[in-house]
Amino acid sequence: MGVLPVPAEVRAILLDIEGTTTPIAFVQETLFPYIKDNVKEYLRAHWEEEECQRDVGLLRKQAQEDSSLDGAVPIPLESGSGEEELERVIQAVVDNVHWQMSLDRKTTALKQLQGHMWRAAYATGHVKGELFEDVVPAIRKWREAGMKVYIYSSGSIEAQKLLFGYSTEGDILELFDGHFDTKIGPKVESESYRRIAATIGCATNNILFLTDVPREANAAEEADTHVAVVIRPGNAGLTDDEKSYYSLISSFTELFLPSST
Repeated sequence: MGVLPVPAEVRAILLDIEGTTTPIAFVQETLFPYIKDNVKEYLRAHWEEEECQRDVGLLRKQAQEDSSLDGAVPIPLESGSGEEELERVIQAVVDNVHWQMSLDRKTTALKQLQGHMWRAAYATGHVKGELFEDVVPAIRKWREAGMKVYIYSSGSIEAQKLLFGYSTEGDILELFDGHFDTKIGPKVESESYRRIAATIGCATNNILFLTDVPREANAAEEADTHVAVVIRPGNAGLTDDEKSYYSLISSFTELFLPSST
């Protein structure tokens, strides 16, 4: 794909994670299966802890809201009547989590439990955040050239920090000037990019956003943010129109900064 010159007005690079810094396969084949395979064991080990009880409470509330949905799994309250009942409640939570994940839901309740489970998995070394090999060297170069670097992902800020704090390249959190998740707004809405620019303290055209998703690229462009679409192994294919319309890169090393002359 050659070299893509970065416009001189760009002061900050905003990065998506899944399919941009990190293989989609890592999320689909490592992170999510870890939850499915270990949720029962995790609940048994942490059930008495306040954090776990808060997570279960949120899931129970979500289950009540979902009660009219096809296949929804209710989570009964505990009455404290012994081990057998506890096992039934834990199994209901497990079934509910599996059901939500089978529908690829992104409820706050599910994301909160997943975040806490991933934190334990990263901290014990069961999981390491995967990065494409060009990512860290390129970001170091950008920073040396005076560029600010931020993350914007639909995964929670806590999940982002775990991935980069316990990565295959070690703890690389120092490489980022800040993190954004969907609390600032959905990635497919242009207003989100205006809010990010306001938070960073720059104009939207001072930002270059790298993503693998054309709908996100389109929303960023509508906010007058510069965009490049990232082509990585395992990413969804682009239409011919998308390929001809967007600037494309297959590696961060293809970005050419004006100050790197």
